[in-house]
Amino acid sequence: MGAVQTETQNIAPPQLLPAAPRRKIALVHDYLIQDGGAERVLGALQDMFPRAPTFTILYNPNHPHAQGKIIRSSFLQKFPFSWHLDQWYMPLMPMAVEQMDFSEYDLVISSSISFAKGIITAPETKHVCYVHTPTRFLWHDRIGYMNDLRQPRLIRIALLPILHRLRLWDKLAAERPTHLLTNSQTSQERIRRYYGREAEVIYPPVDVERIPLSTAPGEYWLAGGRLVGYKRFDLIVQAFAKLRLPLKIFGAGPEYSKLKSLAAPETEFTGYISDAEKIALYGKAIGFLHPQMEDFGITAVEAMAAGKPVLTYGRGGGAETIVPGETGEFLESQSWENIADAVMRFNPAQYDPNAIRRRAEQFSKARFQERLTDFLSRI
Repeated sequence: MGAVQTETQNIAPPQLLPAAPRRKIALVHDYLIQDGGAERVLGALQDMFPRAPTFTILYNPNHPHAQGKIIRSSFLQKFPFSWHLDQWYMPLMPMAVEQMDFSEYDLVISSSISFAKGIITAPETKHVCYVHTPTRFLWHDRIGYMNDLRQPRLIRIALLPILHRLRLWDKLAAERPTHLLTNSQTSQERIRRYYGREAEVIYPPVDVERIPLSTAPGEYWLAGGRLVGYKRFDLIVQAFAKLRLPLKIFGAGPEYSKLKSLAAPETEFTGYISDAEKIALYGKAIGFLHPQMEDFGITAVEAMAAGKPVLTYGRGGGAETIVPGETGEFLESQSWENIADAVMRFNPAQYDPNAIRRRAEQFSKARFQERLTDFLSRI
């Protein structure tokens, strides 16, 4: 693994900001302790601005987006087991981001699912915040978050006033960036509703170029991602327990044991796998199952890059990426019965893998960087 750098010299690439050849730039991300869609955005930003330091509350030194990068963490990094027990330090995270010093920077670009948007910059500094979604556990998924906590009831009750104070801070923090970007029209509407601000949509980067097109007949249905409650993998598992058809689910998370207990013998759980192993799974799939309401849904687009059709819930980001009858179909409801019915009626010969691939290419990493460069030149 490469060492984490400690020195900074971040001169923006002239092709990105031609009017400011020596503009000093910093990147901010909530924490580098997991690897999901938000981290894909950070990775694309790090590629665009390779000399910019990345500020973060907490990070795992072995995280792929920390390797060989200039990482500046908050005081919480030194706390015991900080990036293993990050939830316990959540009440201190607003203070942690507010203590970060951006006085030397002209432009700060943050990638935020929670706290990063709350950094404080100088009045003359532009702060562009890519808000993936209003903080999920404080707003639109606050009830699900409390229900999913594996903690005694007294601890969950004690959390209520803490979450209330965090919600007030989060609303104020959303007023601090000078410009907001977001990953979908779904998140755009949530930002408008909860924060009272407008955000421009720039779809997140998907590594379409790394995923080869597959025209081979599929061997199994596929689903995957972080195994958490709101992604509704339980509905897929229940449907295939009735259908007794081959299903593979990749990924890890708190729902893993529960899902295995519901599954039929034909359902295989791969656990955490590498990107190369995931790409191989896409290539041999019949189709990809995506019943959750996502802000965007990167795994669904990755499956389309391999030429595979997607069955997705017809709300949220899936409604913006999937074209019914061409790249997949919409599920009418979030129920195992609807999933089972859609699978039984599915006809793989109806879909052209090349057309599916062309749709996925509209969400490529290059497209993301092109649109972000255009946005920065406008501001």
